[in-house]
Amino acid sequence: MKFHYGNTDATLNLAEVLENNARARPQAIATICLGSQLTYAETNTAANRFANGLRNLGVGEGDRVAVMLPNIPEFVIAYFAVLKLGGTVVPMNTMFRQIEIRYILEDSQAKAMIVWEPVIAEALKALPLCPSCRHCIAVGDNPPPGTLALQAITESSPSDLATCQTRETDTAVILYTSGTTGRSKGAELTHFNMHSNATTVADMIDIQDSDRFVATLPLFHSFGQTHVMNATFARGGSIILHPRFEASRVLESFQRDGATLFAGVPTMYFYLLQAASTEGIAANSLRLCISGGAPLPVPVLHEFEKRFGAVILEGYGLSETSPVACSNRPDRARKPGSIGIPIPGAEMRIFDDRGRELPANEVGEVVIRGPLIMKGYLNEPEATAEAMRDDWFHSGDLGYHDEDGYFYIVDRKKDMILKSGYNVYPREVEEILYRHPAVAEAAVVGVPDVAKGEEVKAYVALKADVAASEEGIVDHCRKLLSAYKCPKYVEFLPSLPKSATGKILRRELRNPSS
Repeated sequence: MKFHYGNTDATLNLAEVLENNARARPQAIATICLGSQLTYAETNTAANRFANGLRNLGVGEGDRVAVMLPNIPEFVIAYFAVLKLGGTVVPMNTMFRQIEIRYILEDSQAKAMIVWEPVIAEALKALPLCPSCRHCIAVGDNPPPGTLALQAITESSPSDLATCQTRETDTAVILYTSGTTGRSKGAELTHFNMHSNATTVADMIDIQDSDRFVATLPLFHSFGQTHVMNATFARGGSIILHPRFEASRVLESFQRDGATLFAGVPTMYFYLLQAASTEGIAANSLRLCISGGAPLPVPVLHEFEKRFGAVILEGYGLSETSPVACSNRPDRARKPGSIGIPIPGAEMRIFDDRGRELPANEVGEVVIRGPLIMKGYLNEPEATAEAMRDDWFHSGDLGYHDEDGYFYIVDRKKDMILKSGYNVYPREVEEILYRHPAVAEAAVVGVPDVAKGEEVKAYVALKADVAASEEGIVDHCRKLLSAYKCPKYVEFLPSLPKSATGKILRRELRNPSS
């Protein structure tokens, strides 16, 4: 295989995106969070102190450190501290429970864990079962017994540090996939993967040192980590940290903090529109927004742009691709509903089930290659070999490209519904459901059917104070879709289950007891 992980002889440490600014622009603002600011110099010094504190605990080059923090300055500090030591960051969702925490700690063999105090109870249940993890560092005012306080290990640590000269091919971050089927897998991403993806993104959307990027996407997720934090730091801008997404607070931030850039998943744009409808929109300085993680309904895109006066660029990526693989761009024609064209250095194709490239407008699997592709899945040689075949990473997503080379995602390969021999793509049906004036959220899944193999079922959450019936929803679909694509069943829910990034989880609707 000829995947591009970097040059084994060249040195590169992702921490340079912080360190370069600490040298060149020490007093420039790196982070803004809940009214407090840290300069690049302050952030770099704090990372050095933390790295020295970790070293005193026996953490060093090659060690893996789990980081279970929300979007607070300590995430940034811990992330770069581990990289400076030559270690590997293992970001963890703050909503994880004991079983999930234990699995990742055991699989990664993390030597230490850095945890936000409000969620530390679940971590403390898992730690005794993970002998490799020797230290639990608590971030908060009241660290529980058996943990080390972040402040205690940093306050007496020196502020100077010689950053480890890691190689381009060394693993910088292990990102655990969401585990759509079976257990989650740790994608090993090199310093070269992460650095090149961040700088490519920064160039594509022309991030300037004057930009302020709103960070509501969790930094423990690849989208927020690369597209927001690392890309912004690569160009000396500032990130506005929100520990959790609250539409009204984000609207305030657009005005108060001088935000110029925003990235989110589709549900965030929908809730921002709802909040703007009830609270109004003050003048804001937004110039550009990015959407990813799931398809953005075209009606939502148009309404947001009209209300906020900022262009949304839809893109696409996976944890395994560092993550950005494809995007619409500010300097090219944009096609709403499309994920754009491959980023510089990346190649994308559409393959059929036999590995043959398909022509324009034919649906097949999206395959990708280039410097953005992971080293592989940690401890999973068979899964790695299955995903990375014949020099191409097989995404598991179904899509097509048009005659202009713009790509479109139809659905996850495993989400496709096979009804009476016909392929039904949930996203296509969901787009139609979102056109119904009462629909706030929609997700479509296949359910078993004796006669047809699978039937189409829609889960719908309605807008506040708006009514709709099952018959009305089905009739709406029948007017706009072929009969075989229309939902046979409609179930109304107060809201649909979502991941930490706000992505609707079809698997929880498909398997409600799992």
